[in-house]
Amino acid sequence: MSEQIKSLFEEHDIKFTTARSSILEVLKEAHHPMCYEQIKEKMSVAMDKATFYRNIAKFEELGMVHKFEADDRKWYFELSSTTHAHFICEHCHKITCMDVDLGKVEGEVTSIVLKGTCKECHV
Repeated sequence: MSEQIKSLFEEHDIKFTTARSSILEVLKEAHHPMCYEQIKEKMSVAMDKATFYRNIAKFEELGMVHKFEADDRKWYFELSSTTHAHFICEHCHKITCMDVDLGKVEGEVTSIVLKGTCKECHV
């Protein structure tokens, strides 16, 4: 288990389990948001869907994981860091993280999703 994941368990005072650790490790290594199927593919332990979503719900409650729904009607997850936007290509459905200046926004922004055509699909 990486130091980053250990510190997440300690910081949020959450009990360590192999299932929780496996989910967080996959999300830590990801360079983009991932859906359940993508995470399950990369996990080192077997886990049923109910266990996965129960742990994800706990991570969300504690602010460890952020989620959003994409065009394919699937939920995508990533480790919480700073609030940022996601660009979803309407052709290939690739999801890209984007930095956005939220300096003028009043209140708490939890999700920003931009849609369009990525440069690979734009002809």
